[in-house]
Amino acid sequence: MSHAAGAAFGPLGSGPVGVGIIGAGVISKQYLDNLTSFPDVRVLAIGDLFEEAAAARAAEYGIPAHGGVDAVLGHPAVEIVINLTIPAAHVEVATLAVNAGKHVWSEKPFSLDRESGLGLLKAADAAGVRLGCAPDTFLGAGLQTARRMIERGDIGTPLTALTLMQSPGPESWHPNPAFLFQDGAGPLFDIGPYYLTTLVQTFGSIRRVAAFGSKSRESRIIGSGPKAGESFEVTVPTHVSSILEFEGGESAQSIFSFDSPLKRAGFVEITGTEATIAFPDPNMFDGDVRICTLGSDDWTVVPSVGSTASRGAGVLEMARATREGRPHRAQGELAFHILDTMASISESIDNRAFVDVESSAAKVPALPEDWDPTAATLSA
Repeated sequence: MSHAAGAAFGPLGSGPVGVGIIGAGVISKQYLDNLTSFPDVRVLAIGDLFEEAAAARAAEYGIPAHGGVDAVLGHPAVEIVINLTIPAAHVEVATLAVNAGKHVWSEKPFSLDRESGLGLLKAADAAGVRLGCAPDTFLGAGLQTARRMIERGDIGTPLTALTLMQSPGPESWHPNPAFLFQDGAGPLFDIGPYYLTTLVQTFGSIRRVAAFGSKSRESRIIGSGPKAGESFEVTVPTHVSSILEFEGGESAQSIFSFDSPLKRAGFVEITGTEATIAFPDPNMFDGDVRICTLGSDDWTVVPSVGSTASRGAGVLEMARATREGRPHRAQGELAFHILDTMASISESIDNRAFVDVESSAAKVPALPEDWDPTAATLSA
């Protein structure tokens, strides 16, 4: 699509970019802590189906306008709508924003199925607006440092990857965990985007997948909060073992599991012809990198260089790209490719066969080491 290459966009306006938030839930606080500290964006409005929640957030952060969804969609100075609604509403709200002529940033997942995701991409392309989507952790210092090391040849030619995310599951500590074990979630859809996005930014698009999935239990018990002791049904695989083949012929093995007594998160190793590199946790924005070179059994720690600003960094990078008339990095096409890959993994589990991944996503340039969210780069 044309906006993937940035061809449809020239510079738009001048000065800081006006943004509005739809969804005033818990995650909005993390976004607002950051966005209100970035001089290149201005938070102008917040809306929610529960208007009192939007009013409370507006008072907390000094946001000028608040109310329902229309308080954001109808605001003439809001250029980017930040969509923090529940996953089932992501496409509906994003489409409303696109139809209002706004660029859209959504929390993950981009959509819950390929059909609605493709429809959203086509609608944005026709309207000439941008789509961005979490995760933006790949823009953080940890993963960017690892990527720069690979690109300058520190491990030779990248060949393979191994990623592991293993835990007993979140029901012991999450007060309302049922949705994490049902359609649209599970360890694959809930945690997979962080790992798969990291791999795509290392190797390029995923071409084929094969996977097995299983459930250790048909139901689980809530371990904390007011619903402690209640049981809920598990409807998706809670352990997924997958093999990925990339467009350049490289391969990866990835495990996503809520069935492991052993907790092992943030495990990403890329092996090249000259060394193996261990990335920091792809669910985080910081963390050191480790490298083990050919002929050595010892790991060398490499401190990360770059920004550690968390949720909202992708919105800022998108805002600056909009002003500069260039492609932004956390693109809708990338998020759709990750969704397409996860859907293909699910189909492979069901069909016990390799599944081709039809979509592609451009590998975007690494950020400059001195990329600074706190700098004012957009003059009025």
